Amino acid sequence: MWRVTNATRKKAADVSGTHVWLVLLKAHRALKKVAIQSIESLGVGLSDFGVMELLLHKGPQPVNEIGRRIELTSGAITTAVDRLESRGLVARGAHPTDRRARIVRLTPEGQEQAAKLFGGHKSAMDLAANRLSKAERVELIKLLKKLGAVVEDGSSKKGSGP
Repeated sequence: MWRVTNATRKKAADVSGTHVWLVLLKAHRALKKVAIQSIESLGVGLSDFGVMELLLHKGPQPVNEIGRRIELTSGAITTAVDRLESRGLVARGAHPTDRRARIVRLTPEGQEQAAKLFGGHKSAMDLAANRLSKAERVELIKLLKKLGAVVEDGSSKKGSGP
């Protein structure tokens, strides 16, 4: 009679939501470590880099929107903008439609510095992802966006998958 032993038994892959979360968490920790080392090696802090990167890619933004997007408290975002403003990298101006709000924009020097900083950081992050082929990165990005959208929409139903 054939007997199944541990050596011949194949363990089924864990595809549970909990395992997906754990794998994402561990991958995020590893990438975050690389990102922090990269940013700090450029001589800036995380909050300053976050503000400059957002303004570089999204253009002028209200102070509260910057804080919301890079997940900083109002006090932390004010401190970061103050620090960048004192270095001549950003400027505050009046909001065109809301007299209570202030718009933050990169100065020409800030634009140049942000592009330089982001270029160095981009190289470090590209190096971190270089073990994945271009096709694998495309697929990973697609799947992560899909997962994020499903979760945000509340579309994931209990018991709808393995």
